[in-house]
Order: sequence, then C-alpha cells, then structure tokens
Amino acid sequence: MLIKTAVFICSNTRVDQLPKPSLPEYAFIGRSNVGKSSLINALTGKRSLAKTSQTPGKTQVINHFLINDDWYLVDLPGYGFAKTSKSNRAAWEKFIRRYLLMRENLQCVFVLVDSRHGPQQIDLDFCYWLGEQRIPFMLVFTKADKLSQAGSAANIKKFRQALLQWFETVPPHFLTSAETRVGGEPLLMAIDEINHKFNEQQINAQDNDL
Repeated sequence: MLIKTAVFICSNTRVDQLPKPSLPEYAFIGRSNVGKSSLINALTGKRSLAKTSQTPGKTQVINHFLINDDWYLVDLPGYGFAKTSKSNRAAWEKFIRRYLLMRENLQCVFVLVDSRHGPQQIDLDFCYWLGEQRIPFMLVFTKADKLSQAGSAANIKKFRQALLQWFETVPPHFLTSAETRVGGEPLLMAIDEINHKFNEQQINAQDNDL
C-alpha cells in the first residue's frame, strides 16, 4: 500500500463524537514508551503527524487520522508508566475500553510491544482482554533496530508462547522499526487486505438492500 495522504481529523475522549463509522478503522495502542507515535509517523511518511515526546504517556486522547481518504488510523493513549494520577489513568482506561467495545467500524487493534524485552504482564493482560471481548488484534513488535535479529526473535517467541497459554492460535505479528522502517510494508499490506474485505461487505450489503 502506498500512503499518499494522511490528515489529522480530530482528538477527543468521547466515542459519540468520533467520525461517522463509514470507513474501516485501525487502532494502535501499547505501553506508554513503546514508540507508537514514531511508528505511526514512519508508516505514513509524515514526521510530525503523531506527536512524539520524551515523556511517556503524552497521548491522552483518541486521535483520528484519515489515510488516503479511505481508512482511519487511530492513535490511542498508551497504557502503563504514564505520569498521571490514578483517577486520570482510570478515566483513560474507561474511555479506551469503551471505544474498543463500541466502535462498530473498528477492524483490527494493533498492539505494540517492545521487541527489546521479554513478555511483560501488562501487554499479555491487554491481549487476554481483547481475546475475551473477541476484538481482532495483531502484534506489532517495535524498535527492531535496537536489538540483534536473534535477540528480537527470541523475545517474540517467548511472547507468542505466553499467549498460547490462553489462545489456541496466536495472531499475526510484525517486527518493525520507526528508524529503518523495516516491517512497515507488510503491516500496511495486512491493512489493505482487510480494507478490500470491508469494501466487499459494504457492496454486498448495498446489493441486499436493493
């Protein structure tokens, strides 16, 4: 997939004020220091599309970006490690989960995991929750340039093995780097395939209404 346009649409914390759910939508989420904003900028080729910061937990709202006038990329607040009060953190979790449960055009959640580390319980717990809610997700391992290929592969294997204690099968995964842009094209191809299925379903639904 070639990204020609990537436009910021809106930021908010209310699901009822999100854009009309007429286009397929993909949410990106992970721990607060996983490199989410940098990866979004690398995928879209826009250096300042998503705001990056040295302070983890900078994203505190749901950010919608319209890609190629065809689908939405959604930047969700990171979980864990954010320097904020417990009440604020609880409020973030509440509206994030409400979004994930209620957004009818959400096609897939991309869960970002730092490839430099072994399985972290906070990441596993979030994946378990998505599974319980039957929300489709894929794994995106970040910062591939910070560790050897063998080291990343070992950590990914451990993470997948941990998930197999809960899931019968493990969802697809991508190893990425915002610096080298490795893994970006396969990830975008996966989105493109889902988009085609979404459009086919829309066409079929329209035909059935005739």
